[in-house]
Amino acid sequence: MIFLGSLILPFFFYCAAHAVQEEVQVERRRPRVAAIITKDDRGHPLEFPSFLYYDSYQDEFYIIASSRARVIIYTPDFFPFFSFGPGRGALVPMALTIDKGGTLYLAQGTGEKNPGRAMLTLFNAADIKITDIFFKGFEGADTFYPKSIALGATGHLYLAGLEFEGVVVLSREGKFIKLISPKDKILPEEPLKKASITDVYVDTQGRLYLLSEEMGRFYVYDRGEHFLFKGGVKGGSSGKLSRPRGIAADPRRNLIYVIDYMRHTGLAYDYNDGRFVFEFGGRGWSPGWFNFPTDIAVDARGRVYVADLFNHRVQVLVFPKRKKISPKLKIQTEPAENPPTIDRDGSGRKGASPPGQ
Repeated sequence: MIFLGSLILPFFFYCAAHAVQEEVQVERRRPRVAAIITKDDRGHPLEFPSFLYYDSYQDEFYIIASSRARVIIYTPDFFPFFSFGPGRGALVPMALTIDKGGTLYLAQGTGEKNPGRAMLTLFNAADIKITDIFFKGFEGADTFYPKSIALGATGHLYLAGLEFEGVVVLSREGKFIKLISPKDKILPEEPLKKASITDVYVDTQGRLYLLSEEMGRFYVYDRGEHFLFKGGVKGGSSGKLSRPRGIAADPRRNLIYVIDYMRHTGLAYDYNDGRFVFEFGGRGWSPGWFNFPTDIAVDARGRVYVADLFNHRVQVLVFPKRKKISPKLKIQTEPAENPPTIDRDGSGRKGASPPGQ
């Protein structure tokens, strides 16, 4: 018994020491909180902000407040000057994107105010409804429930859906073009499978980002939809992605940002290769802390917006200029030479990207 204890105690301290060492290897940064948005244009509390969008053409910021089913528009100094909801056709707003001409593409789900099918609703620059477009042309279109939307450099619309494998690619008129479905796996011994995509994003350089909560990874493509690299490691500890919900990028600062719903943190990755750089936040109620965050966005000034869902607010963060990071502080991600298999049109035919590992 004494002999067994003499073995257990050293082993316990060895594990504890290595656990601490692993935690120290992850760099944490505390940003400056530039603003905290808690009200809409009517002076009502900002309840359950779920989606964020920055319109680079008009320099305006959009928040979707899911509890009130409203789309709220803010000026660069965070003044809420307008909103619209069911009365204008925004029945169950989930996500949106805007083109250069001011046309707003609103992805809508189903609910009490829209008991029928999910759809894509177009609004003109005055936020007046133009038309509804129902999804068709691909398997699962009748039950497709959009969660995220982005407009690409090619003019294509990319939509991620609830528990849907890959992203749906549409023309701006709503015509189905193809599916982009990365294949991946979490553990080496697992077979490859099509990844369910949680969020889709296009940055100012036209790069396309697909985020998978299931895989704990993101996949990056160039403006021509050619695969570049993937980043992120699935897990529940520091520097890893447990349940990532939103992704954004800032090419000028060479950073990709991902927000993790379950770990209440944001993680930053290198823009050029997807390697982990630092993380920020954690669960809390004070400025700079999050309570089940759901989305993230970046504006033209490099300010980072976080939808702090259960704190009923959107926090605006400013990070200091990036310093050179020691390689010891990085967590290895999947290398670019081992990309996921791509199913381009949903038919099982492989596209131009080489198979994943």
